[in-house]
Amino acid sequence: LLPAGRVTKTKDGHEVRSCKVADKTGSITISVWDEIGGLIQPGDIIRLTKGYASLWKGCLTLYTGRGGELHKIGEFCMVYSEVPNFSEPNSEHVGQNKL
Repeated sequence: LLPAGRVTKTKDGHEVRSCKVADKTGSITISVWDEIGGLIQPGDIIRLTKGYASLWKGCLTLYTGRGGELHKIGEFCMVYSEVPNFSEPNSEHVGQNKL
């Protein structure tokens, strides 16, 4: 988990954090909901199970799926690369969410 994680609130009171995660293949934004978002910290190595990726405003974003889990498995000891950033806006995909 890389630094930066803005917090927003939904209309029904849920807290949503958008953070960037990376491994040796690149980085992507992850959207984390409610209390689990407050538990993870920059530098944590996390494992996501039953997750999925979807376009949000033309940016690829990673989510925890139904029955999915996010577990901290370590910290500060993994090689990673922030490029390519798979969540960078892509003009080719901006209109796909409207289908």
